[in-house]
Amino acid sequence: MNDKPGPEDSSDDQNPFKGTPFEAMFGMFGGAPGGAGGPGGQMPDLNQIFGQIQSLMQPYDGPLNWEAAEDLARKTVAQQPDPSPTQREKDAVADAVRLADVWLDGTTSFPSGVRTATAWSRAEWLVNTFEVWKLIITPVAESSVNSVNSESLPEEVRAMAGPMMGFLGKAVGALMANQAGTGLGTLAGEVLSGTAIGVPLTAPGRAALIPANVPAFAEGLGVSEDDVLLFLALREAAHLRLFAAVPWLRDHVIGAVTEHAQGVELDMSNIQERMQDQLRGINPQDPASMQQMLEGDLFAIPESPRQKAAKERLEVVLALVEGWVDELVTQATEERMPSAAKLQEAWRRRRALGGPAEQTFATLVGLEMRPRRLRDAATLWGSLRTRQGIEARDGVWMSPHLLPTAADLDDPLGFREGAEAPDELSEVDFDAELRKLLDGGSGDSDSQE
Repeated sequence: MNDKPGPEDSSDDQNPFKGTPFEAMFGMFGGAPGGAGGPGGQMPDLNQIFGQIQSLMQPYDGPLNWEAAEDLARKTVAQQPDPSPTQREKDAVADAVRLADVWLDGTTSFPSGVRTATAWSRAEWLVNTFEVWKLIITPVAESSVNSVNSESLPEEVRAMAGPMMGFLGKAVGALMANQAGTGLGTLAGEVLSGTAIGVPLTAPGRAALIPANVPAFAEGLGVSEDDVLLFLALREAAHLRLFAAVPWLRDHVIGAVTEHAQGVELDMSNIQERMQDQLRGINPQDPASMQQMLEGDLFAIPESPRQKAAKERLEVVLALVEGWVDELVTQATEERMPSAAKLQEAWRRRRALGGPAEQTFATLVGLEMRPRRLRDAATLWGSLRTRQGIEARDGVWMSPHLLPTAADLDDPLGFREGAEAPDELSEVDFDAELRKLLDGGSGDSDSQE
């Protein structure tokens, strides 16, 4: 295959899949299995088609071509203006985070988790969070590709695929790289901070806001720029406190994502049926139908029972994190920021409508946060504080075994009703364990994921 096909490379002879069982897959990338011709010259650009196919065949380590994904993400970010934050914007973010930390001091027993605070451009957010995204997404890609290449696939499928079986795995990895690159690049144009999805995407202790994306969030609220920035800084600083004070939490959350990914069960017969359905829907005279197939959900993988269980556990812990943050922000702003209630509701509405962070997270790892759980979690934390105090509320984070369950969120006002200490720690000194947590210990050495 030529490294750089020219316009003349549009014949059947240049179709690398011709005569193979996977010739039909050629159509997925905008081409035609039987040739390149088309009435009126309406077929897609074959140079682009072959370029895409060549990219699939390039060697790369791991289940997903992260170099291609990062390049696509950067190009996606570059499609709109992305000015570097001014010194004034950086100073404003640093000041807002500093003030936020002061306000939060009276709302929690956890100390500040902020080490540095700054403003980022969209491209800087992408660069500074990319490694964590790789950590989150790679297990999903690995399970998907391994399922395609698995020896457990039906014998007739493997016989039909023959030597192209390895290519199918590469195709899945390439499609996921395309999805990851486009998704992260789009998210960079809308995300507001380093903790927007409830998972710490930045280095420990690094608070970051993206000023270029703030106006879209604040539009129509009638709230001052300073209040919006402070509200976002409060959420960022609260997240950092929690993850700094609870050492096991980050691995627990990412471990739940990995567990979900390991439950992938690919149904090749279902994929074959969907491929045939999509091929039947292609109109050779309509390039749009080709593009729709490329952007379709051909390799969408239904959830297995194992995944559904892991998904519920992850959604609950993410809701608990976000609900705890909501609780702290509500406390901190109750008598200081009249506009906070409006901002809080706007934030929750953003989640309820499937905001960009939630949509991208769901697309990339197949998981969603249920907004209803977030509200229930905030109610649970607030009720526990009212009944038993701040230290009892924060003490629940000593171990993943103490966290509220989905059933507890169904009755948030009844969580630990009448209890003075968690039942699981009835035989130990609760105050000593809590102090260990506040001093930087995990409180449960067996909880590491």
